[in-house]
Amino acid sequence: MAMTPQEVRDLILRALPQEIPALYRAEDLQPRYVYFPSSHTKALRPDTMVVVGMRGAGKSFWWAALQNPRVRNLIAQVDRYARIEASTEVYIGFGPQPAIDRYPDRDVLSHLLKAGREARLIWRTVVVHNLLPGRIPEGWKEAVEWVEQHPEEIARWLEEKDRELAGKGTYALILFDALDQAAYDWREMYALIRGLLQVALELRPTRRIRPKIFLRPDQMEESQVATFPDAYKVVGSRISLTWPRPELYGLLWQYLINTEGAENFRGWGVEDEGIRWWVRWESLQVDGETIWRWPWLLWDEDRHRKLFHQITGKWMGQDPRRGFPYSWLPGHLADAHSQISPRSFLFAIRAAAEDTRQRYPDHEYALHYESIKRGVQRASEIRVGELKEDYPWVDTLMQPLRGLLVPCEFQSIVERWEQERVLQKLSLEKVKLLPPHLEEGYPGLRQDLESLGIFLRLESGRVNIPDVFRVGYGLGRRGGVKPLPEI
Repeated sequence: MAMTPQEVRDLILRALPQEIPALYRAEDLQPRYVYFPSSHTKALRPDTMVVVGMRGAGKSFWWAALQNPRVRNLIAQVDRYARIEASTEVYIGFGPQPAIDRYPDRDVLSHLLKAGREARLIWRTVVVHNLLPGRIPEGWKEAVEWVEQHPEEIARWLEEKDRELAGKGTYALILFDALDQAAYDWREMYALIRGLLQVALELRPTRRIRPKIFLRPDQMEESQVATFPDAYKVVGSRISLTWPRPELYGLLWQYLINTEGAENFRGWGVEDEGIRWWVRWESLQVDGETIWRWPWLLWDEDRHRKLFHQITGKWMGQDPRRGFPYSWLPGHLADAHSQISPRSFLFAIRAAAEDTRQRYPDHEYALHYESIKRGVQRASEIRVGELKEDYPWVDTLMQPLRGLLVPCEFQSIVERWEQERVLQKLSLEKVKLLPPHLEEGYPGLRQDLESLGIFLRLESGRVNIPDVFRVGYGLGRRGGVKPLPEI
């Protein structure tokens, strides 16, 4: 059934949340809004013990989702190789919120490391404490010492637990996330991650006990964390959480078709050169709830593009020279590694719908192309805010560049940094985890910003900055999306 542009716009505003949390609670997750990109499906399988993703890629989402039995039920239906189900035993080895009864906090971890305790033994203690409650002493200092002194008992207990799980036909997952909150500096961080990877290697021969470790790319510096024998067996099998363009649009459809009042949208056809076709949405039943999904057979981008252009029109202006919404939007939200945060993508579309309703309520499409541009501006604000949370030092480096035109020579950036004395400021800042290569001076800072996808080194040696960061930090580019004004 046909839908008016206003009806589609209203559906977008009902479906897409005003705020997408950075911290998820397992009990709040709704299976109908859970989308499974192909790389993420593989990451959820028990034998994938290391999962890597940038901020906003989905690490904390899946950390929480695996704790929700209804979502695990959905995983079992979506991926026949998952071996994850509602009965899977799930434990928390570390997370974004303090839980001293489950795992030591940053102060306790720092104290244990300074007291000479191996990071590997600390995490082994956390695993045993979760899997076998009550068998080792209370108090993390005493517990780690006991585990160190009783290796045979621990080995026998773990074998016994593994046999018990195999008899039940289920798995035990121990989840580790937010490890940036586990250390005060990079030396401690690398030591803790190295120790955790060693524990993962030690548990690899078990049949049913699996840690699942969620890490950011900068935490997977192999020269620092993979320096123990056979590390490649764990590190080499890691899965990266990525969001290719079709998966972003698949996520959008997941929200739209599962929202109240989406019946007409699910029956909406697409006109293509005089031929009209309909998406035949798939459905699943989870605990009595119908969940609609994009049909996996229609993986080609052409279908996504045509459906999205029914919402936006074909062009980002009056003619094709300005680009096409389907590719323009993700292209302006990508970092220097071509990675896109799904949170930024959904926020940009919602902001575009709000702007269209306010400025162009009678537009022939649900989203106006100028509103899409403003949506990118708003999404850039969100992305910059995320950076400030995870890497407070980035703001110290980027604020002096406001007003600069890119691409530019790196020396132009260095001159701005020297004027603001950023090296001195960083050395005095009391923030967690300063730039890893701060001691190398300006070239080291450039390397750190390139690693985060903020700086892009061109073949000419000049520096470019992707729009998703450039706009939010107020830098200019000829012909590009306008930067946000300084507030």
